[in-house]
Amino acid sequence: MNTNASPQVPVIDISPLLHGNHGARLETAAQLGAACRDMGFFYIQNHGISLDLQQDLERLSRQFFALPLAEKMQIRMELGGRAWRGFFPVGDELTSGKPDLKEGLYFGTELAPDHPLVLAKTPMHGANLFPTSLPGLKSVVLSYMEAVTQLGHRLMEGLSLSLGLPEDYFFRHFTSDPLTLFRIFHYPPDSENPFPNAQWGVGEHTDYGVLTILKQDSLGGLQVKTRTGWIEAPYLDNTFVCNIGDMLDRMTSGLYRSTPHRVKNRSSQGRFSFPFFFDPNFEAEIHPVDLSFTFLPPDDKSERWDGQSVHEFQGTYGDYILQKVGRVFPQLAMGGEQ
Repeated sequence: MNTNASPQVPVIDISPLLHGNHGARLETAAQLGAACRDMGFFYIQNHGISLDLQQDLERLSRQFFALPLAEKMQIRMELGGRAWRGFFPVGDELTSGKPDLKEGLYFGTELAPDHPLVLAKTPMHGANLFPTSLPGLKSVVLSYMEAVTQLGHRLMEGLSLSLGLPEDYFFRHFTSDPLTLFRIFHYPPDSENPFPNAQWGVGEHTDYGVLTILKQDSLGGLQVKTRTGWIEAPYLDNTFVCNIGDMLDRMTSGLYRSTPHRVKNRSSQGRFSFPFFFDPNFEAEIHPVDLSFTFLPPDDKSERWDGQSVHEFQGTYGDYILQKVGRVFPQLAMGGEQ
């Protein structure tokens, strides 16, 4: 099934990737490939993530962001140090140097203090910070992250097949131990904007990694940049919005583009979104896959929101994402308490 949720954002039934035969998996992979070539965004339905788990996540998230600021600041990001975890208040995260009109909680794979990557003080690896006043949030967040990580692996199998590669290609080369980053964002009503020079919940940007799997609430506000202009990506019941990031753009030599998008909460209520970033391993060397049989588009550096070419990048995914961190949270810059 492939219908239109808006003029250009397709809805793809991915159940064949979860329990279909090879022929059905190839058909679904072809739909994913078309969506990635056309605009880099698509909805997925029949994804297998428990609706009860999703509802628990949203309920507890609303409870957390209703807490007084002083209580939320007890797990502020500065306390997460190199792990890049915790809470930040409205305006602390920047896009293109301007404050975003959102507050949020950052999570990653939960690692014990004696894990080798933690002992080595590897950036973006460590323990998460959870509020003591909401003891149920930890188990729900970690359960949700595990479920969506497995979903990410299935989607990457589909993307491998869509490129004519073995279905385990990305797993073997880049994502056997993915860097998984999960965010809970709260966008206050636009009427509460404390920054006269800011107008967006998140300004125009592309995501850094391979694949973003987004749960959004019913208020909408996500906008996608297409060849003909900006369009809305509205809420659709029990679906996720997926988009590809800079590293998949790099890996496919621009065949699959990382598409700019932005968010604005136009409602009189607080908007919630739950982006999950399924990214390459921190130490994975990023390089193009062999698509010599395919016509590849020219570099889109001149058209990108930041004027940067992802195809000129050389190095590991850790190298790439750490270049970005200081621009998003300049007050952290990978420092903070350990």
